[in-house]
Amino acid sequence: MALAASKEKIPPSTTGNAAPRPRAMGWQRLSGLKGFGFTVPFFAGFLLVFVAPFIYALVQAFFAVRRSGNGLGGSFLAFVGADNFIRGFTDEQFWSSMARVGVFALVQIPIMLFLSLLMALFLDMMTGKAARFFRVGLLVPYMIPAIVATLVWLYLYSPRLGPLTKIGQAFGTDVNFFSPELLWVSIGNLLTWAGIGYNMLILYGALRSVPRDLFEAARLDGAGELRIAWSIKIPYVRSSLVLTGMLSIIHMLQIFAEPLVFRVSSPETVTASFTPIMMIYNLAFTEGNYQYAAALSVILALVVGLSSALFYRLTNRRSA
Repeated sequence: MALAASKEKIPPSTTGNAAPRPRAMGWQRLSGLKGFGFTVPFFAGFLLVFVAPFIYALVQAFFAVRRSGNGLGGSFLAFVGADNFIRGFTDEQFWSSMARVGVFALVQIPIMLFLSLLMALFLDMMTGKAARFFRVGLLVPYMIPAIVATLVWLYLYSPRLGPLTKIGQAFGTDVNFFSPELLWVSIGNLLTWAGIGYNMLILYGALRSVPRDLFEAARLDGAGELRIAWSIKIPYVRSSLVLTGMLSIIHMLQIFAEPLVFRVSSPETVTASFTPIMMIYNLAFTEGNYQYAAALSVILALVVGLSSALFYRLTNRRSA
């Protein structure tokens, strides 16, 4: 009996099972590489579209075109160090355009996010075909290209062809949507119309993840729909509001297409340096000063990154 018990306690030999383990580990490693392979197209596109142009612009920013002799000997590319960056950090025209866009963002982004949240709350209360129709109707403006949407609104704002001026005149008001006083209002209306559906969809997706049992429990306690929205739904979508706000800041600091098209109708107000991107575009493709334009592009990228990080840090601290 003792001999049998001792035999049972002896662990079985592992020499026979050692061979399949490397094969299993190799299969797991291969599966991990397959998963990583799905991310390769994204990282390749990110490197080619974002990282490589940024590095190229950074390198170009350290050079400037210089003319040899009395100007008859041609021009050459000379290394100037940080001169372009120093000039960019002290360029009043560039920073005034940045301030102009920043003040506009402080007004337009909260209005757009508030309307997007309101539409998402309405959509969350709807069911059936009404919800699908409402969702698609708000997404249509976002699917229209920015240039096409701007041209449509230029027609609506036109004093001679558009209906909005005639409607205003019917009520005894003569409104010029291209005047310096109303130009930012006109652009803001366009941006809000185009972006409300995209932000609404992000917020609506966050609302759909809220447990429905919370709503039923709140209704049993006597809470109305407004109370449920304020105390349950909105707190659940704070992180999505932070995300949409950060994306809106990034887009606003790089606004280009809308003011560029508006410049056709109001060139005295929408100047070549109306926004930072318009100034960079004018320097590069009109004046041919690619090196200084590259330096301003790098500075703008740093401002966008710092603004987004600061906004995320402040809002994330509040939501926590």
